[in-house]
Amino acid sequence: MRRAVLLAVALPALLVTGCAAKPPTTPPSAEADAPTSPPTPTVPAVDYSPWQAGRSLPVADPIYPARGTDALDVLHYGLVLDWSPSTSVLTGTATLRIRPTKDAPSFSLDFMPYQVDAVTVDGATATGTVAKEKLTVATAVIADKPITLVVGYHGKPVTTPMPSKRADTEPLGLTLTKDGSLWTMQEPFGSLTWYPSNDQPSDKALYDIAVTVPAGWSAIASGTPAGQDGNTFRYQSVDPVATYLTTLAIGKYKQVTATGPHGIPLSYWYRPGTDDKILPWLKESPKYLTWLEKRFGPYPFPTAGAVIVPSESAMETQQMVTIGSGIAKMGREAFEADLLHEYTHQWFGNTVTPTSWRDLWLNEGWATYIQRLYEQEVYKFSDADLERSLREGDAQLRKKLGPPGSPRAANFAESNVYICPAAMLKELNDALGDEKFFALARAWVQDQKNTQQDRASFIAFVNKQTGKDFTKLIDTWLDSKSTPK
Repeated sequence: MRRAVLLAVALPALLVTGCAAKPPTTPPSAEADAPTSPPTPTVPAVDYSPWQAGRSLPVADPIYPARGTDALDVLHYGLVLDWSPSTSVLTGTATLRIRPTKDAPSFSLDFMPYQVDAVTVDGATATGTVAKEKLTVATAVIADKPITLVVGYHGKPVTTPMPSKRADTEPLGLTLTKDGSLWTMQEPFGSLTWYPSNDQPSDKALYDIAVTVPAGWSAIASGTPAGQDGNTFRYQSVDPVATYLTTLAIGKYKQVTATGPHGIPLSYWYRPGTDDKILPWLKESPKYLTWLEKRFGPYPFPTAGAVIVPSESAMETQQMVTIGSGIAKMGREAFEADLLHEYTHQWFGNTVTPTSWRDLWLNEGWATYIQRLYEQEVYKFSDADLERSLREGDAQLRKKLGPPGSPRAANFAESNVYICPAAMLKELNDALGDEKFFALARAWVQDQKNTQQDRASFIAFVNKQTGKDFTKLIDTWLDSKSTPK
């Protein structure tokens, strides 16, 4: 997610942006003349192995404990959606392959505000109720015995508030505009506004998304484009995705395709007559991806691209960056800095994702520092200028928002989790030198592709990779109430 505020630091041209078991059958009656009843239908066992890449170890999120659950591990989401702008009704069928992690008499997912039309578990009709932004299914589950949940639903999309005081704060989730188009921004949560989900970062899953729209409209989603059948647009994610990194945009879009480094297919989606000014800026994407690959290794996914939506913010949604047209008002340099920032997250945040929102610094610190290094190269400011800027920003933000390692629930993604850990990474860079620092960064994202990580695992990785103990440096920068010396 882009930077929330611009720090008033005198730095020339420096931009700050922010297996299902069969149910028992009824045994035959021992009495020959006893009335017989129809046999209980059996459900064929499902082979869940195709979705094992979506296996996670979910944890209860300490910052937003009401969102998500550690009792379920969703392996795969199959979403079939139909959007009617004339009625503002979204109709959906969500098929979830789920590995329960605990025995329980029922289970719940995050979901709002739709009417549930039908629920089945392993093909058998089940009872599902929606209350307090949760879908509760009254079916018992057993730990490590996967199930297939199918939910049919319909209704008008409604957003949910963002827990932040950022300048670009907007409601989260599936947003309906006056012309009937849809778009999403959903960090730290919001997928619950368009499909039933385990809406927390520790549960990554695979996705297949199919969206049907009226003639002349387009549907854009996260993942790899998987073809178009008439007015139905399809996308597939073969790399696991955290729910906050999924996206959906529907409107009268036009697609421009391009090729990135070593043949990566790129897609730019824009609204003709509205986003024409921005399109040339999107076309700079191969330059940013090439610059990032040179330092951090191969781009981690099969495709890349960006979709422009009527927002004031931007989001690193996986394989398809969601970027707000409102950022263009800040000028081309600011827009392109944001775009680079979001592409950086494909490595730092998307392929390597934080286990919980306590470690948001692990995403934003890296993306911010890398953005600053790019700006330093482009605008030719000195290393001393970069050091001064980061430290001055760090001092202001720790005083206002506290240390980055203990983020406040009401201040999600505010500037302390960007600038303060970026300042820490500058210290680590200085201690290691460029060669060893970039080797560390490259190994971090390449060796741990498609995983979730936290502070402890990051420190352990740094210490092992460098052969030195940086525990004190990292902990001090994450926990100190004032800027470390």
